[in-house]
Amino acid sequence: MTESQIIQLVSLVGFLILVLGSLSIRNMQFSFIVKTVIGWAIIAGLITLVVINKDRILDQLQVIGASSGLSDPAPVTGAGSVSIRLSPDGHFWARATINGVERRMLIDSGATVTAISESTARAAGIDYTDGAPVQVSTANGVVNARRANVGRVAVGALSTEDLTVFVAPSFGDLDVLGMNFLSRLKSWRVEGNVLILEPNPS
Repeated sequence: MTESQIIQLVSLVGFLILVLGSLSIRNMQFSFIVKTVIGWAIIAGLITLVVINKDRILDQLQVIGASSGLSDPAPVTGAGSVSIRLSPDGHFWARATINGVERRMLIDSGATVTAISESTARAAGIDYTDGAPVQVSTANGVVNARRANVGRVAVGALSTEDLTVFVAPSFGDLDVLGMNFLSRLKSWRVEGNVLILEPNPS
């Protein structure tokens, strides 16, 4: 239903209320009729405002959801590229899939290798327990991890296969897309508050 159709519907409802009110005016007090008409007029006005400003309202809801951690700014895709807006926390977060399992991942160019949590590794069917032990430098110091390989990692239309990842219990629930993913792209750059990921034609 288009905006004009919704507005017409609201107007029709208001008109019918007025007609019914005028027909039953003998059986109802005048003050009640006035209150009813005013109430429906307010409702019609609110519906009209919501319809007209629905795009702004949706944008504000998205900002509120992102700032509360309930959602992230929606990625914008075009011509194979992916653009990710900066989250209110000052980081770029992507909705990625690891072997088909969707995860919220921090894009960190300071991380040499992609790192995932044990829960993500298990959900994605990644065998890491026998992987080569490695030491990873994090903000909380050096942690012990295991090396493993992911069959496929995708962010929107961008994807890569056989990607090396580090898995460690100390990562908690945090999943990070590192430079070994970004380096497989044709290019990546930040313009203003937008991270733009360009696919590699090969």
